[in-house]
Amino acid sequence: MTDPTSLRAALAVEDRLFRALAVLRFVVLGYALLINAYRNNFDRPALAWTCLGVMVVATVAATFVYAAPERRVPAVLVADLGLAVGLLLITPVAKGEWFHATIPSYWIIAAVLAWSARYGWRGGTAAGVLLAAVDLLTRAEVAQKDWGNAFLIVLAGSLMGFLCGSLKEMAAERDRAQAEAAAASERVRLARAVHDGVLQVLALVQRRGAELGGEAAELGRLAGEQEQALRTLIRTQSGVVVPPTAVRRGAPGQPPSDLAAALGRLTARERTEVALPAGTVELPADRAAEVVAAVRACLDNVDRHVGETAPAWVLLEDLGDHVEVTVRDEGPGIAPHRLADAEREGRLGVVQSIRGRITDLGGTAEVDTGVHGTEWVLSVPRHAPAEEPARDSAPAEEAR
Repeated sequence: MTDPTSLRAALAVEDRLFRALAVLRFVVLGYALLINAYRNNFDRPALAWTCLGVMVVATVAATFVYAAPERRVPAVLVADLGLAVGLLLITPVAKGEWFHATIPSYWIIAAVLAWSARYGWRGGTAAGVLLAAVDLLTRAEVAQKDWGNAFLIVLAGSLMGFLCGSLKEMAAERDRAQAEAAAASERVRLARAVHDGVLQVLALVQRRGAELGGEAAELGRLAGEQEQALRTLIRTQSGVVVPPTAVRRGAPGQPPSDLAAALGRLTARERTEVALPAGTVELPADRAAEVVAAVRACLDNVDRHVGETAPAWVLLEDLGDHVEVTVRDEGPGIAPHRLADAEREGRLGVVQSIRGRITDLGGTAEVDTGVHGTEWVLSVPRHAPAEEPARDSAPAEEAR
């Protein structure tokens, strides 16, 4: 793992592991102090209690040193492991040749786990094998339980090292997936903006140029070529089949916006009737802007496929916890294969500008189309959900 995302994820996991290890150090230190005080079976008590004092100081020092990632250098981990080895070697001197339990007891496992957290299963295994070998070699007589303890030390180092490495890899994969999802969401947002602005203007120039003829027709033809090239670029770069992944949320303290007033301004389009509630319909400003943009995309489709002077109706209803906007026209409706064809051509009207926007807000966008015309029903919660609902990937549909 060498990329910045992987390194940050590994460091975050490692920080948590060393914080947990700091707690474990004090737990096993307390056990070592209590068991040695209870047994008090030393040939050289002063030396033994000096070793226990060193363990107390080392536990406090290790907690401080390991707290900062930049201090987890090889020299520190070698010193930590070396101290554990030294305490095992000094046990026969302090307790006598025929001792049964070492002075540090389970305290040595902290050094093994430190190597596991820092260097994975290889480091944990190496540290475990070293301490197990020293523990067995310092004994005049090796009992069956001593073999079992040595095996558990090696097993703990290997297993914890493997788990630590796996956690780092999973954290890195999660962060990369989140970064990719955020980038995809941003590409989708930019694609919508391009569709609602540049592509609409190019389409208008192409249509008007063809109507005017002459030099304007050539200009319209060029605009049409650029429109198609831009649609292809958006389709290949933004991946229109990727469902939106982020629910837009307003900034803290952002004042609400009157959705009714914003939709009322759409009457600037010729022969568009807007029916609004008597009072204001307040939504967070960013959510209101997205709803208005989706409605405008519906009306753009009416202009493009029914006619700029074709009548359209917009109805806003305030239903308490959510709002519902209905956009209707009396055009010929959407042909059965029109959406699939539009998808192949990279048209973003339905996928991104209408359905994508509403889905991002946690709402639904339903369409009823036929010879009677086309009716969109956009239902949007008044506030963003606390958590993003899981959404299954559905076949992409495109604008008319």
